[in-house]
Amino acid sequence: MGEAVEPGTDMPPQALAEDLRHAPPPGLVIAAPASGIGKTTVTLGLLRALRDDGMTVQAFKNGPDYIDPGFHTAAGTRPSYNLDLWAMDAPLVDAVLSAAAGADLVLSEGAMGLYDGSAAPGVAGRGSSAEVATRFGWPAVLVLDVAGQAQTAAAIAYGLARHPDAPPLAGVILNHVAGARHEMMIREEMARLGITVFGALPRRSDLALPSRHLGLVQAEEQPDLELVLSRLGAFLRDHVDLAGLVATARSGGAQGAGAWPAPPAQRIAFARDAAFSFAYPHLIEGWRRAGAEILPFSPLADEAPDPSADLVWLPGGYPELHAGRLAACDTFRAGVTRFAQTRPVHGECGGYMVLGEALIDAQGVRHRMLGLLRHATSFRQRRLHLGYRRAELVAPIPGQAPGARLFGHEFHYATLLDPRDAPLARIRDAQGNPVPETGSARGTVTGSFFHLIAAAA
Repeated sequence: MGEAVEPGTDMPPQALAEDLRHAPPPGLVIAAPASGIGKTTVTLGLLRALRDDGMTVQAFKNGPDYIDPGFHTAAGTRPSYNLDLWAMDAPLVDAVLSAAAGADLVLSEGAMGLYDGSAAPGVAGRGSSAEVATRFGWPAVLVLDVAGQAQTAAAIAYGLARHPDAPPLAGVILNHVAGARHEMMIREEMARLGITVFGALPRRSDLALPSRHLGLVQAEEQPDLELVLSRLGAFLRDHVDLAGLVATARSGGAQGAGAWPAPPAQRIAFARDAAFSFAYPHLIEGWRRAGAEILPFSPLADEAPDPSADLVWLPGGYPELHAGRLAACDTFRAGVTRFAQTRPVHGECGGYMVLGEALIDAQGVRHRMLGLLRHATSFRQRRLHLGYRRAELVAPIPGQAPGARLFGHEFHYATLLDPRDAPLARIRDAQGNPVPETGSARGTVTGSFFHLIAAAA
């Protein structure tokens, strides 16, 4: 019997992997001087416009972002993954990059500003967009918000392009252009400084995507998303030189053999709905590639986990927006409680909150949670917890033994109240400073605010 063939290809998996190592597709990094400039809007519009033009485009997101890959997937109809040089070692990075097999082009959306990263280096760098561009040989396309400025926009691009750690600059896309005269003034200065302008986007408030406290409202929660993406694609096609932009894409050459994350169990009951939605796509993909079965269930629909599963995994999300509804889900509560009597249950961030005794919402209302761990969380006085984290386990979690070193991320506004269980891990921030929230371990149940990205080799 011949080798199995990857869906949508004519090559067996081994040959496909060898081909990718020798000829990865060309790419571009969509970057900016800061957050809030329009990177995501531009990336989504490009993905949809190029897809509609018949191109196969693979999207990536730089850094620990749970939400943008969902929008990328909807716009380009191809799963998007995180590339994180702070947390991921070379084999994992190359495994994630292998998702680009068969694509014509890679578009990698940056995080924050072009050179922004962690305060201290991690596995392979600080995690900046510039590092991703340099690592893979992908030129940067800068999105510039030019509202309230003219020639100065060219000075900003010129400075970013001449930083000592600068990747090649393909050119710029101007956002929030006020009119033809405004555009002409900027283009003339860009031309004088030798900077290519791929397009100028006029102000369009009707194309903005709604946000909430952890970023954009998730793709699956937006009923009109397909209409918005179609409009974004048309908008970018009308105002950007797509052919010129694609022609500047480059590849940095061969990549090595990859290693996807190993699954924590064979059959994984995985909570998935509007309250439990923050999961890194590369983890789920790695588990599936290793043969694990993902058994989704919806706590908000008052569903219990599959009783035949080996593990219940409660990912992060927005339980604080659904606390009253979750408190009334008796079937969910009974199912997880019964499961925990004999098999492991693990929660990350929002899942950790729900495993506790109570969640206090922003109005001060106390909602009963599962009570499998002895703590409460409160949003009554919000305080931001944000940044990369290193963890050394002192108790096991599914798939990882005590002593395992993990790389991850924390992003929430909750305050931990009255934790009374054994600590799960010694957790430090990117600079090595201890983080007081250590997670919890009680019998078969574990959890923490820590979002796992990768385990150390």
